[in-house]
Amino acid sequence: MTTSRTYKDSMMFYGGIKLFAGTGCPHLASQIAEYLHIPLSGCDITLFPNDNLFVQLHQSVRGQDVYVIQTTSPPVQRNLMELLIMLQTMRLDSAGRVTAVVPYLCYARSDKKDKPRVPITARLVAEMIEIAGAERYMTLDLHAGQIQGFFSIPGDVLSAFHILTVHIRKRLPDMKDPVVLAADLGFAKKGRNFAASIEAPIAFIEKRRTGREDNPEALTLIGDVRGRDVIIVDDEVDTGGSICQAVELAQKSGARNIYLVFVHPILTSGAPEKLAQLPICEVITTDSVPISEEKRAVFGDRLKVLSVAPLLGEVILRAHEGRSVGEMFDE
Repeated sequence: MTTSRTYKDSMMFYGGIKLFAGTGCPHLASQIAEYLHIPLSGCDITLFPNDNLFVQLHQSVRGQDVYVIQTTSPPVQRNLMELLIMLQTMRLDSAGRVTAVVPYLCYARSDKKDKPRVPITARLVAEMIEIAGAERYMTLDLHAGQIQGFFSIPGDVLSAFHILTVHIRKRLPDMKDPVVLAADLGFAKKGRNFAASIEAPIAFIEKRRTGREDNPEALTLIGDVRGRDVIIVDDEVDTGGSICQAVELAQKSGARNIYLVFVHPILTSGAPEKLAQLPICEVITTDSVPISEEKRAVFGDRLKVLSVAPLLGEVILRAHEGRSVGEMFDE
């Protein structure tokens, strides 16, 4: 990934860049602002006793190129409503262009009708973001590629695996015959791309879900991991159930050392404690979702959190200037 000029050198097609942050990922938003060398613009976000949210900007955004940075990880309903209300506030204040920067998009797993009488909530979320006032969107590593089709507005669906790959390459000299293990067959294509980027073979976990969607049962490991260092990859880790089963299968299949790599650290329902008990050499993830100090302490020095701020900051700059994002990845 190559970088570009700072904000001060940019051409302003929509007036100046204005960055606003919700309460979902304030540290990440601050790092993006630092990368662009511009301050976060001020706004008041108030939660009333009746659980209603209120947003008021500190200054006008009329004619400006506005970027609202808000992840929609837990608490999902609070973070999502904050995002929608902020987007509408920008539109009603006559912003020149409004872009929703959503490092983690909620409800991404509800992307199809795979059972009778169920919703496609990912499409509903996409439509709400548009109706609220977003004219563009940016996000990282959607659970399924077809979610892009739920949006009628242009957007940049980025991958943090470019960042994760750089870190893993630094570890390769210390690994023995590394192999990438995709946590499930649904992640097979992305897992294959990750394996190709570090020039390693790939294996797969074949699993089925029994009953509830959050209760998967891992069945078989497809591929050869015996006597090799294993890099388990996935897009997100929620309760940690699938990863625990993947590690167990890898061990039973003769894996040597095990590394865990994923983009979105949701880490609910005691997931940090579960993962910390596993024989994993290193847990490598990003700050697309904030990880509390309490959760970090559970992992100790085995946790490595890589920042996606330079990636998002550079894409914001290129979107503002009307330049190619694909050039960052030689595409």
